[in-house]
Amino acid sequence: MKGFAIKTLINAAAIWVAAAIVTGITLTGDDWTSKTLTVVLVALIFGVVNWLIKPVVKLFSLPLFVLTLGLITFVINALMLWLTSWASGKLELDFHVQGFVPALLGALIISLVSWGLSLALGDD
Repeated sequence: MKGFAIKTLINAAAIWVAAAIVTGITLTGDDWTSKTLTVVLVALIFGVVNWLIKPVVKLFSLPLFVLTLGLITFVINALMLWLTSWASGKLELDFHVQGFVPALLGALIISLVSWGLSLALGDD
């Protein structure tokens, strides 16, 4: 359970950084507390999307993994972020990704930030 909470907080920090850097990703809220709650809830949605849907998409796109030598992973990560934005909109959270290019850049930033924080914090 502790590992799940740490991964969620790492994803939340990575999403926050992506929203701050990428122009097409917006994270709005009235104050700092509402933004923090929103980004944690978005990180939970992002984790569920990556846990449930991403393996199925990877399985069906296996020939593309071979053909592109794994570069399709960036596209799949962008689609998972875009799906997270759609689900957040349905849950009336203030997180939006406006287009595929911001989703691609955001997914790249989220991957890098979460990788760096995971290295810094370790598995414990």
